[in-house]
Amino acid sequence: MTCDAGVVGNLKTKGLSGQLYCDVILVTSVDMRFILSSVALVLCVDVLHSLPHTYLQSRQHHDADPRFTEKFFTQTLDHFNFNSMGNGTFNQRYLITDQYWEKGFGPIFFYTGNEGDIWEFALNSGFITELAAQQRALVIFAEHRYYGKSLPFEKDSFNIPQISLLTVEQALADYAIMITELKQQLGATDCPVIVFGGSYGGMLSVYMRLKYPNIVAGALAASAPILSTAGLGDSRQFFRDVASDFESVSSDCTDAVRGAFHQLKELAESQEYRHIQSAFALCKPLSSAQDIHQLNGFLRNAFTLMAMLDYPYSTHFMGNMPANPVKVACETMLGGSDLLGNLRDTAAIVYNATGILPCFDLYSLYLECADPTGCGLGFDSLAWDYQACTEIELCYESNNVTDMFPPMPFTEEDRRLYCSKRWGVVPRPGWLNIQFWGDALSTASNIIFSNGDLDPWANGGVRTSLSDSLIALNISGGAHHLDLRGSNEADPVSVISARKTEADLIAHWVKMERTRLQKFV
Repeated sequence: MTCDAGVVGNLKTKGLSGQLYCDVILVTSVDMRFILSSVALVLCVDVLHSLPHTYLQSRQHHDADPRFTEKFFTQTLDHFNFNSMGNGTFNQRYLITDQYWEKGFGPIFFYTGNEGDIWEFALNSGFITELAAQQRALVIFAEHRYYGKSLPFEKDSFNIPQISLLTVEQALADYAIMITELKQQLGATDCPVIVFGGSYGGMLSVYMRLKYPNIVAGALAASAPILSTAGLGDSRQFFRDVASDFESVSSDCTDAVRGAFHQLKELAESQEYRHIQSAFALCKPLSSAQDIHQLNGFLRNAFTLMAMLDYPYSTHFMGNMPANPVKVACETMLGGSDLLGNLRDTAAIVYNATGILPCFDLYSLYLECADPTGCGLGFDSLAWDYQACTEIELCYESNNVTDMFPPMPFTEEDRRLYCSKRWGVVPRPGWLNIQFWGDALSTASNIIFSNGDLDPWANGGVRTSLSDSLIALNISGGAHHLDLRGSNEADPVSVISARKTEADLIAHWVKMERTRLQKFV
């Protein structure tokens, strides 16, 4: 997500959801517990859609890459029930460029779109088009159902039961059908397909190779937390690793953050709400423990976003971020003796990059949902919230022991209560582990798992190679799917090397697939 004015708040991630395009105000993703009511979500959606239509459209068009053509594919609503929802179809958006393609022979590079507007991923995944130029490939970026413009039921898509067709399985089937039919239409039936994805999109790339190896010859899964989102791992890991990024800059930095949160806690216990409002430049006075909880989540997510997007150059992906934002944040935290003021100014790196906002409205900039790392606002946030309530497990917590943040638990029971109230669903812990192999991946093949050591999502993914064709690439100095981004003069040597390895492996897989296909000619 990007906002031209750089006023940003917890936007997804992992990626990337809550696609609000704006000039002054932005929206955020969310931390979470189960407390959020459906009324709050509806109110925030109303705020979003009360903005002029031009606000929502400005980014989508003036930054579009002219190499890509935007098209729509007639997609089946329900791939697994022939009597569902009137056997209907919907228009699924995709972007395509054949600028580099050796027609009918070159491979197809297919991006498995994740939780947001597909243009944002196309504009921030330049490695794929660079590789296409080298390997004479056709490039397709497919938008995930229920995100961006790919709304199966238009404005009713997020009603119950219409939203029930938002599942990982349906999304994968969409991509399988799209690939198969487009290959026929384009005269590319013998062209090997390699899938790419970052974060949740990287998870989908892995799943495509597992479920449709007849269609997909290989997958590059960048920053894909396929283990933690399947319930495998430590709930403390994510925020521990966020804190570790700041600790690696300076232990004084993390001490200062802890100290600031401790001061906030003491003021809250004394109900010094006016002092807190003044210290953090809040638009509205605080009056309850819930308001303090909201403020803690608002602040924590600023650190989360800076850790994820700790690139060595400034970016406009998920907001305006300076180069090396973790270092900038630590310099700000250590800029004087006023710890609360320093904490406020550090959060402003994310929420008020241009200094336009005169104050912070906590409940407009930040919401809670079923993902403690953030959901965003608008329709995309509703879609990701539903997915986090069904198949995607995101029970991460901070505890002020293994991390530098206030204790903010989010247990399976918290998740169950919230999801039952918000969506009328009961989560299925372990479902992704059963459906998509979990950590039992050794019999799979042709998958690259790339992770940067600065990325808090990294340790929720595969960090060790499992075979000669299940390759883990660990990128020193790399943040969230840095390797998918286009080449930059500030790139560390590690990511340049990783991209070379990825290119060589993909070229090998394409050659292998051509050999396999020729056997059947």
